Amino acid sequence: MVIDSPHATHKYLRRISRDFSTVRRFSNTPAVTLTVPSPASAAAAAAIPLDGPEDMPSTPRGIRKRQRLRKRSSVSSTLSKVLILNVRDLLKAQANSESTVEHQPRSWIETNFQKRECIKFIPCPKDDTKCCCGQAQITHQTIAGIESGSPGDLWLPTKHTRPQPTDAYGTIEFQGGAHPTKAQYVRLSFDTRPELLVQLFTKEWNLELPKLLITVQGGKANFDLQAKLKKEIRKGLLKAAKTTGAWIFTGGTNTGVTKQVGDALLLEGQQRTGRVVSIGIAPWGIVERNHELLGHNREVPCHSISSPRSKLAVLNNRHAYFLLVDNGTQAKYGAELILRRKLEKFISNLKLHPFTHSSTPVVCLVIEGGTNTIRAVLEYVTDSPPVPVVVCDGSGRAADLLAFVHKYASDGEEQPVLESMREYLIGTIQKTFEVGVDQAEKLYQELLQCTRNKNLITVFRIQEKPEGEAQELDQTILTALFKSQHLSPPEQLSLALTWNRVDIARSEIFVYGQEWPNGALDEAMMQALEHDRIDFVKLLLENGVSMKKFLTIPRLEELYNTKHGPANTLGYILRDVRPHIPKGYIYTLHDIGLVINKLMGGAYRSYYTRRKFRPIYAKVMNSYANACRKSSSYQYQRYAGANSLSLVTGLLPFTTEMALFEFPFNELLIWAVLTKRQQMALLMWTHGEEALAKSLVACKLYKAMAHEAAEDDLDTEIYEELRSYAKEFESKGNKLLDFSYRQDAEKAQRLLTCELHSWSNQSCLSLAVAANHRALLAHPCSQVILADLWMGGLRTRKNTNFKVILGLVMPFYIRQLDFKSKEELQQMPQTEEEHLENQNLDNDDSDRSQPDAECKLIPVEKQSPSFHSPANSTDALLADTYSVRETKVHENGKVSLTDSDPSQFREFFHLSEFTNEIKQHQPLRLKKKFYEFYTAPITKFWADSIAYMFFLIMFSFTVLVKMGPMPRWQEWYSIAYITTLGFEKVREIISSEPVAITHKFSVWAWNMWNPCDGAAIILFLIGLSFRFRPNTMDIGRVIYCVDSIYWYLRILNILGVNKYLGPLVTMMGKMVKNMIYFVVLLAVVLMSFGVSRQAILYPNNEPTWRLIREVTYQPYFMLYGEVFADDIDPPCGEDPRQPACVTGHWVTPITMSMYLLIANILLINLLIAVFNNIFNEVNSVSHQVWMFQRFTVVMEYQQKPVLPPPFIAFCHFYSLLKYCVRKAKGEPGMSKFSFVP
Repeated sequence: MVIDSPHATHKYLRRISRDFSTVRRFSNTPAVTLTVPSPASAAAAAAIPLDGPEDMPSTPRGIRKRQRLRKRSSVSSTLSKVLILNVRDLLKAQANSESTVEHQPRSWIETNFQKRECIKFIPCPKDDTKCCCGQAQITHQTIAGIESGSPGDLWLPTKHTRPQPTDAYGTIEFQGGAHPTKAQYVRLSFDTRPELLVQLFTKEWNLELPKLLITVQGGKANFDLQAKLKKEIRKGLLKAAKTTGAWIFTGGTNTGVTKQVGDALLLEGQQRTGRVVSIGIAPWGIVERNHELLGHNREVPCHSISSPRSKLAVLNNRHAYFLLVDNGTQAKYGAELILRRKLEKFISNLKLHPFTHSSTPVVCLVIEGGTNTIRAVLEYVTDSPPVPVVVCDGSGRAADLLAFVHKYASDGEEQPVLESMREYLIGTIQKTFEVGVDQAEKLYQELLQCTRNKNLITVFRIQEKPEGEAQELDQTILTALFKSQHLSPPEQLSLALTWNRVDIARSEIFVYGQEWPNGALDEAMMQALEHDRIDFVKLLLENGVSMKKFLTIPRLEELYNTKHGPANTLGYILRDVRPHIPKGYIYTLHDIGLVINKLMGGAYRSYYTRRKFRPIYAKVMNSYANACRKSSSYQYQRYAGANSLSLVTGLLPFTTEMALFEFPFNELLIWAVLTKRQQMALLMWTHGEEALAKSLVACKLYKAMAHEAAEDDLDTEIYEELRSYAKEFESKGNKLLDFSYRQDAEKAQRLLTCELHSWSNQSCLSLAVAANHRALLAHPCSQVILADLWMGGLRTRKNTNFKVILGLVMPFYIRQLDFKSKEELQQMPQTEEEHLENQNLDNDDSDRSQPDAECKLIPVEKQSPSFHSPANSTDALLADTYSVRETKVHENGKVSLTDSDPSQFREFFHLSEFTNEIKQHQPLRLKKKFYEFYTAPITKFWADSIAYMFFLIMFSFTVLVKMGPMPRWQEWYSIAYITTLGFEKVREIISSEPVAITHKFSVWAWNMWNPCDGAAIILFLIGLSFRFRPNTMDIGRVIYCVDSIYWYLRILNILGVNKYLGPLVTMMGKMVKNMIYFVVLLAVVLMSFGVSRQAILYPNNEPTWRLIREVTYQPYFMLYGEVFADDIDPPCGEDPRQPACVTGHWVTPITMSMYLLIANILLINLLIAVFNNIFNEVNSVSHQVWMFQRFTVVMEYQQKPVLPPPFIAFCHFYSLLKYCVRKAKGEPGMSKFSFVP
């Protein structure tokens, strides 16, 4: 047992006294009086043996005598022993607690900080009963061997005080408000080393080092300020501290200028936007009731109300930290001055790394003040390095005198104006401070010395600027630092970035004629990006920073690995693509590329994961590592792994352009999105090219990140935040397309269909599908393109489907159909197959000597020279609007656009007006008409639909009639159809864009109909293998019948094209998905009733697989109204011919009633409600749903071969033969389809 205090000891002994009373009652003995033993007696008592009552000399003699004579029972002796044991335990515990206190290790604060106590009494000349330290002789400490001094001796804190470990530190809880305001405090010696104080701030109190130090000087006595000035000082000081991350040093007491600063901090507390680091440095001896603060790591309640008659002061309750400086004096100011100045100087020498290489700036703010304030200002401006001073004019006394002298001071050594006002100034000083002539003369000389450093003093006045904007104190404070410290422009910019004050940078740094050294703005841009300084990034872009020259591969990788900025989910997603990431792992761009591929999905491949990027990355990072090897071993270790990235690295020549990106804003947009910097992402979206594509990519990335956050069970707020960011980019993309479509519909259509090399060769339409951007696909611009693609080369407005079917049935009718002109076809998006076929057709036409039929384009060469004169408007159009591009076929068969010389196309622009009308009506040749008709997606759709309906008829006939040993021609047709359809599915997988076969399959399986088709084809082939064996032919026929179910359901895929049936098919799909969850609930209820019913009615069943059917059969069909009334409660026992009743047969009707109530009424209606919700949800956006599905159908039939199954085999053979011929000739083969304008 541990005794914490003497009070507890007395309480424990009182309990022992009650125990003695109990012993006395049992043993009829007189009471025993107990006293608290001394430590000496405690030790003696602890050694008392407890063998018997006779061994206790402290026991009264009367008790021993009665025990010997009466020989009482053993109860009394037992109680006495227990009582003595308690006494001994008490004394031992008390001794142990005292030794524990003596040997308890001291805290870091006690070890490093000390207090001061006066050890020699030296009478004060004014009062002999008091020491020079301020203590009375009665309470003064006396030490043996140290005699009192005489009244004339000089008292020095270093000589007449002794240091001891501090005995006062902890937390002050200021009472009086709605909630207690807490502040840390510590009592320390006046000669404490400043590095210990900085360690106290950073290690013990967990403060970040300041980016600016504002030390406030002023009067100690209370004073009043003008209302307007008081408001400006409060607002400006608070803004300067909060925006720059500054510390504020004050006197700490609730008087004078410190009280004014406390009022400003009170305003900050009401705003609830974070607490400003305000540190009060006050003398320990001046603090009222400082004895209440004594204690180690205590929480002390305190009221910030001083006694009216007291000469002491209380602490200001709006400060967060207090340094109570002790030099052994009582009720005297000045103990803190030396420590405060040393601490300010030490902080001013601290580097702001990693923000900047300059030191921490310090500025002094003067509000009112007395004679000591003038001396303090003089020390600041004459110190090395000097400290700039900001004087608040109009605040009173010293501040007004400094402002007046500063106003009339000249820049030279001589001060003629001030000398002429000498008598006036001395008289003003006497009147203001109530001092004599000599002291006023001295103060006048100090004021003159201050004016010799006029550039270090800035005066803040409340006045209107010429523009009508009032001057603010925070701007005055920050600009005073720039004017006084003679910093270079890069250092000034670095400070402004550190403070996050773009207004200061715009007005004071980026001025006309400012010259910047090479790389200075690049460093500032890197710092602004890392710390998410949006306004600074804008400012640097406006002032000449080229992002194309700035953003390199190492810098982008460094941005991904920065620890600054908001929290993001990049690390969670990276663990999916890199499962075993060690702690401190440095992300590479290849890792980021894998993350992008995962989030984008589909066939998207990031540039960082492509084969051509790997040798460039290895070469750049090797060169960067070699450059950083001498300067930083960390950087070398970081990039040393790049040596083994590629064997091609040694053969690749290094150039500075290799490390750059063609579209840097695209890369920065992805970086900002992945690191969840929404405002930065919006800024990168507004700059650079391909804004529509960037908005779609950002939308898709945010949606995928939100999905990953939901799967990782992160906070719901993160999911909602990412979804809101995605909706913002979704809205911006839709607005951008709408604006572009209103300006120029033709260019907007090209914008949607153009292949984007920087976005994995996708188009904006395909990106919109990946992002599930229904609004953009439902836009008229997108629908015009889809309608144009759906019709192909046809131009029919009415009865289009009927005309296409008629053209399929009667090919000669194709000549009567309307087709687009040759020029209109060239403006349409084309697949690669169409592009190559058109090249062959054009080559055939050029070889013919006969011209085309009705009309032809007049050659350019034969036009008059007037059309060839240069025109500035054409050059501007070519240079500013867009670059003219020509089609180029790459080795992998991909068709892309390459930049061409605009001068080659100027003739076309000159002739455009002259030949426009002729071009619009140029007809197609008959061969071209047939080609355009059969390659149109609408024609392929109807041909495929007709062939599919014919296949269904043949397959239905096959399964409905008797199956012979040899297949009929109807069955052969069905076999050929499904087999060729299987080859078509294989072709779709192989021709998809991804490289890896698993990735190809995942992209192909994105459409749910494709894996279902594959499963149905495989099932049919299994049935076919059984069908040709006589002994298993019936099994094969059954498999045929089961397989026919899916082929009929596949008609829904064809009906999805219809404007009215398409949304209904979507509803059915969603209802089936939701019905799966309902089936789980239904199975639970069904099994609970079915097992109970079967077990009660048929208790003697043998174990067979048929039990499963019996359990589920009747309960399942009861859901649809078949209640099996005869089997629920069968008759029994009443008639001898009836079977005997089983035990508990009456339970079955009760459980059936409950089952029907839950299943038929509750669950079925719940399912209906869910279906109704899905219907309302889809029906509200049915138009967008149909348009979204329309794009999938158009793209599907755009890429399909011309002939339907089973004739599609001829197309496969032709494509394979053409591919082999091209490979043999060394020409590029066709590997995939892509859009080209």
